[in-house]
Amino acid sequence: MATAVSSTGVQEPVVSVASTSSSSAAGGSVIDVSSLVSQLVTATYAAQEANNASQTSAVTAQISALGTLKSALSTFQSALSTLDTPLAFNALSATSSDQSAFTATADSSAVAGTYNIGITQLAQAQQLVSNAFTAGSSAAIGTGTLTVSLGGQSINLNIDSTDNTLSGIAAAINSATGNPGITATVIQGTDGAHLVLASSLTGAGNTITVAATGGLSQLAYSSTNTGNYTQASAPQNAIVSVAGVPYQSASNTVSNAISGVTLNLLALPSTGATTTLSVSNDTATVASNISAFVSAYNTLVQQFSSLGGYDASSGTAGPMLGNALLSGIQTQIGEVVHGLIPGSSGSGYNSLASIGVTTQSDGTLSLDSTTLQNALSTNFNAVSQLFSGTNGIAAQLNTQLNTDLAANTGPVDSYSQTLVQQNNELSQQATDLTNEEAALTASMTQQFSALNTLLSSLQTTSAYLTQAFADLPQVNTGNNNSG
Repeated sequence: MATAVSSTGVQEPVVSVASTSSSSAAGGSVIDVSSLVSQLVTATYAAQEANNASQTSAVTAQISALGTLKSALSTFQSALSTLDTPLAFNALSATSSDQSAFTATADSSAVAGTYNIGITQLAQAQQLVSNAFTAGSSAAIGTGTLTVSLGGQSINLNIDSTDNTLSGIAAAINSATGNPGITATVIQGTDGAHLVLASSLTGAGNTITVAATGGLSQLAYSSTNTGNYTQASAPQNAIVSVAGVPYQSASNTVSNAISGVTLNLLALPSTGATTTLSVSNDTATVASNISAFVSAYNTLVQQFSSLGGYDASSGTAGPMLGNALLSGIQTQIGEVVHGLIPGSSGSGYNSLASIGVTTQSDGTLSLDSTTLQNALSTNFNAVSQLFSGTNGIAAQLNTQLNTDLAANTGPVDSYSQTLVQQNNELSQQATDLTNEEAALTASMTQQFSALNTLLSSLQTTSAYLTQAFADLPQVNTGNNNSG
């Protein structure tokens, strides 16, 4: 499209109307209205649309980058949960001197120390084996009622002709609703079939009794009626001593003998052997938590670099390069991680570097495990205070991140709200431009359609006049004198 300079000096589009063919002159369209209007509208709004699209793209990139930053900060904060309070350092380990005799675990309420452990008896469950039924497991025994009890709980079984065999009775016991924990099995011996009743619960108080009526008396059992069964395993408690103090437990899992410690009894120690339990600070878990913190911080530093750095080799800038929010958060976190902790200088452990966590040239951290283990062994409480004290590294970082990530009032959320508002405004601008373009398109289409009609009419008139003049008699203007 050509342009011309008006008397005011502003370039304006010039409509060039090409000459028409004879068919067009006879009343055809002179101007391609649709194409012309489209070009004019595009030329009018192209700059505004490009500017809106550019701003929208920039805001959208900022929104996405801010979401990445928020996620990175939240992930880093989660790594602080095992270090930011003194309770996080209360993890204790319990070690048995004879893992074949017992193992142990300790919770935060346990107290560090060493204890002599004696095991004189393991808890076990009762098992009864009935007398032999020479006719076999499928022979009818009789009908009636069986009341099978374990400890203080019992079930009543009505035995009739459908289950009055040894196998049927075993199946009825196993499938009974409310079975307190008795398993019935039929075993076959050379002397006949036997019914085996086994308790799932250990302890002297969990005894089995069977009361019978009708024709089932040969299955009855109690402490005063033991003739129908042989006791293959007697119910008994575990007997253990801690520092010479005896304790009994119905289970081989002993949780109340030592505060905060659970003993898992496995076997009787060798005769004369002394077994000990050692409860101490769980330095392995704490070291693992500190290592996880170092890894989480390094991941955060790499994310900071990706969002706000500049890659000279590719000429690529991060989406938040120069962003004040990112720079501020990065500076705050760095000051805590690389600074000294007030009030901890007397212990010698007043910084991450003092326990083997040093800063590398790219800003990430490096962990010397040997130095860390030495610090934990030398002064465990000082390392705990370095992270979890009121001014501890993890405690400070957690407080700072809570402020940064606070809903509605935190700087991250506030900036997010600003970006969303900008994006909404740009979206509205785009809608307004679309509406303006539609209105201008309609107006221009109407105007140029009217012009097109006029031009078409003039062409028709021109064609008529041309033809009319052609049909007029020819005037002879030549000289007819003959000599």
